[in-house]
Amino acid sequence: MPRMTAAQVAVEILKREGTRHVFGVPGAAINPFYAAMRRDGGLTHVLARHVEGASHMAEGYTRARAGNIGVCVGTSGPAGTDMITGIYSAAADSVPILCVTGQAPVARLHKEDFQAVDIAAVARPLTKMAMTVLEPAQVPGAFQQAFHLMRSGRPGPVLIDLPVDVQQAEIPFDPDTYQPLPVHRPAAGRAQIERALDLLGAARRPLIVAGGGVVNADAAEQLVEFAELTGVPVVPTLMGWGTIPDDHPLCAGMVGLQTSHRHGNASMLAADFVLGVGNRWANRHTGGLDVYTRGRTFVHVDIEPTQIGRVFAPDYGIVSDAGAALDLFVEAARERKAAGTLPDRTRWAVECAHRKATMLRRTHYTDVPIKPQRVYQEMNRVFGRDTRYVSTIGLSQIQAAQLLAVHRPRHWINAGQAGPLGWTVPAALGVATADPDATVVALSGDYDFQFMIEELAVGAQFRIPYIHVVVNNAYLGLIRQAQRAFDMDYCVQLSFDNVNAPELGGYGVDHVKVAEGLGCKAVRVVEPELIRPALEQARELAAEYRVPVVVEVVLERVTNVPMGLEIDAVEEFDEPAPAPSPVTPGPGPG
Repeated sequence: MPRMTAAQVAVEILKREGTRHVFGVPGAAINPFYAAMRRDGGLTHVLARHVEGASHMAEGYTRARAGNIGVCVGTSGPAGTDMITGIYSAAADSVPILCVTGQAPVARLHKEDFQAVDIAAVARPLTKMAMTVLEPAQVPGAFQQAFHLMRSGRPGPVLIDLPVDVQQAEIPFDPDTYQPLPVHRPAAGRAQIERALDLLGAARRPLIVAGGGVVNADAAEQLVEFAELTGVPVVPTLMGWGTIPDDHPLCAGMVGLQTSHRHGNASMLAADFVLGVGNRWANRHTGGLDVYTRGRTFVHVDIEPTQIGRVFAPDYGIVSDAGAALDLFVEAARERKAAGTLPDRTRWAVECAHRKATMLRRTHYTDVPIKPQRVYQEMNRVFGRDTRYVSTIGLSQIQAAQLLAVHRPRHWINAGQAGPLGWTVPAALGVATADPDATVVALSGDYDFQFMIEELAVGAQFRIPYIHVVVNNAYLGLIRQAQRAFDMDYCVQLSFDNVNAPELGGYGVDHVKVAEGLGCKAVRVVEPELIRPALEQARELAAEYRVPVVVEVVLERVTNVPMGLEIDAVEEFDEPAPAPSPVTPGPGPG
């Protein structure tokens, strides 16, 4: 039997489980693992500037492609605690990432040794498994179990903590005979699917709500086929955006308090039945439950048994992987369609399509300072259907969800439940690492962008190109503050050069100069007519130099964004867009 160090065993298992990239920061307690990676080859290491950034890179990497599992590596103590925000983000959004930390020697774990925090105890509430490996011979089983758990049931993160002496110890291991453990996912039964279809068949105005579980199951094609067979319009959640193309006739738009469409909310309020697949009924989607649930029958399909009834009690619940359930839904719907027993949903589908075509928000503003709506209009015009968008929380995300168009699964990648500031830069780097030929476009407000702006240097060092659109509504506030305190000549210089004057306070960071100083390219836009040329230039710069390119758009100081507390009380501040020709009924699906 071959013998190798436990660190080498860990590296070999990573490769055999499909790992190709590792994101992290080395340090004394994890250096044996790094030495094994360097010696054995087969893994590409991306050196982050901060370990939290590495954890977000791992999440972006996982979410970019089906089957990916991002790996984040750091040393003992604060490296592990720095990962906790990334672990929380991954756990909240059902994303598998593997976090590997170094640790003090086993004999010193109870002696308050330097950087010897009990990271497994800290991480355990947020992971599917958090384990400090105390015996070298346990390393193969720990890593094998980690991948098994991350892929089984509801996906989520795992942390493995490796004491430095455990990493260095030799154990017997034959990598050529290693096999991943079988993956377990619950699957719906045919009787359950038939019961759900009976309930759907009895409804007059049904909707399907497609959540992130459809993305995780790689089941967007089945979702669209089921919708087309039954003629039922689909509402994607923010995490499920792209599971049905935005321009598909049966895409009814998003529902909610913030990241929603006027037509989506209107169709939900008109519906009498909702089939939720792989969704959580998150509060930003539902708003007040009394309004959301009143007068509607609900069927909920989710991979996690305890999600059924967590937010409200559905009329019928099915514990199942979204893909397994949709396979059966498609099979049963085909049979019912062939038998002529599916109701005709044409009129209801046309009603939803008419709302979608007429209840639009205005985007073509020519104001200076720039209104944010114009930014998203130009992004839709410049970036194609294959663009992968990345965003975390803030007004920038809310406006993007209201105004952008997404047409494919895994092409809108956002931090959902946790929404940590600073997530966007490293997550975009992870996405671009997983899909280096894609057009990756990140979106941030000026505040979010500053939290991990140093990670742009990773993109410059490792030639990871993407475009980062920063919608900055604080910049003009600095200029106006300067006008009150300084002479006009200084203000003019500030407005053109964005000198970072400490006395101004606020968020006085020159994003363009910082990005360029970190080895990236950047451009600033102050007029709406220049947004489109700047985005096109950014795409060319990213392709030529293979580095991140920042496009900072200077916005008006305050923009009122449509939102509310109930889906029937979202306040609309802007005048609606001109209505296009009305939709006329056609043969339609179903």
